[in-house]
Amino acid sequence: MTDLKNKQAIEKNIPTWLTILLAAACGIIVANLYYAQPLIGLISSSIGLSESSAGFIVTLTQIGYVVGLLFIVPLGDIVENRRLIVVSLLLTAIALAVAALAKQPLLFLGASLFIGLGSVATQVLVPFASYLATETTRGRVVGNIMSGLLLGIMLSRPLSSLVADLFGWHAIFALSAAAVVILAIVLSKVLPARRPATTTHYAVLLGSMWHLLRTTPILRRRAAYHACVFATFSLFWTTVPLLLSGPVFHFSQKAIALFALAGVAGAVAAPIAGRLADRGWTRLGTWIALATVVISVLLPLMIQTGSPIGIAVLVISAILLDAGVSANLVFGQRAIFSLGPEIRSRLNGLFMALFFFGGAIGSAIGGWAYASGGWSTVLWIGIAFPVAAMLYFATEKK
Repeated sequence: MTDLKNKQAIEKNIPTWLTILLAAACGIIVANLYYAQPLIGLISSSIGLSESSAGFIVTLTQIGYVVGLLFIVPLGDIVENRRLIVVSLLLTAIALAVAALAKQPLLFLGASLFIGLGSVATQVLVPFASYLATETTRGRVVGNIMSGLLLGIMLSRPLSSLVADLFGWHAIFALSAAAVVILAIVLSKVLPARRPATTTHYAVLLGSMWHLLRTTPILRRRAAYHACVFATFSLFWTTVPLLLSGPVFHFSQKAIALFALAGVAGAVAAPIAGRLADRGWTRLGTWIALATVVISVLLPLMIQTGSPIGIAVLVISAILLDAGVSANLVFGQRAIFSLGPEIRSRLNGLFMALFFFGGAIGSAIGGWAYASGGWSTVLWIGIAFPVAAMLYFATEKK
């Protein structure tokens, strides 16, 4: 009864401080997925991992995250959410601490897997926030919180580069472990309890996910749209550091970190998209988001130069890309969160797993495309993904 009263009170008006806290929490947690990306060379040489196996540092984190999306996030439909979030955070903190202390490749790779697994706490927090919001404010609340998550993704790479440059690569994992422990304590104190009404057994819950995927067209569509734009996002951010550090621009590691910071401006699109969705403009907003991603890749394809103009074009491209991806993500989550609340965690887990798989494809193709055909080949492939999403979106019934 007390939990119900807490929920009803928060539904009337979610405090601004709680929205900010949840946005910050999502950013802090999701950043753990990306800290290692710009440090692969440093880490692999330090722990004795061969160059051919260095990619496993990122791959295992991604695998852990997808496994968590499919097997941990659905628990949000049957397990008390606050407890699930706190336990996931403590698992993440332990894995981060192990990574910070690891000197052997197998130990670090194992820690990487569990960092990804525990970081799915973000995808328990997002639907948790949607439960606390009313129908008329759900898009705004989700948009604001997703802006925090996206900021975490965008800031993680430059932050880890700068920390590693000052204190060594171990420091970023140690600092994050401490931050996650503090976050777990704070959330355990301030989050209201939420006990799902369903009594479905876990095995039945997992079995229902295939049924949900088959019988929920909006889930399949929204996952497909965002898998395409996230593939372009991953492809761009995997290859642009190679371009910037190459013979055309000669950027240092710090300069690349500063460039990555420019894309952070694109996160402002998330709360704007949430407000548009609340007003019923999801369809128009989706068209604009997809078109923005296409334009973001088309600009550097049309204007390729090593002059300051070329750098400016890349900065504008990064901002537009991040804005389009941020907005499209919010439109997608707003759409699936409008479905039954009793299945929301499972829907979110499926949605995230599917589009994250698209991102993994983009990263894999990006490295190959850059090595095989250079920056222009990367950009042509990057345009193909959102164009495919637009063509598919055109077939959606109004």
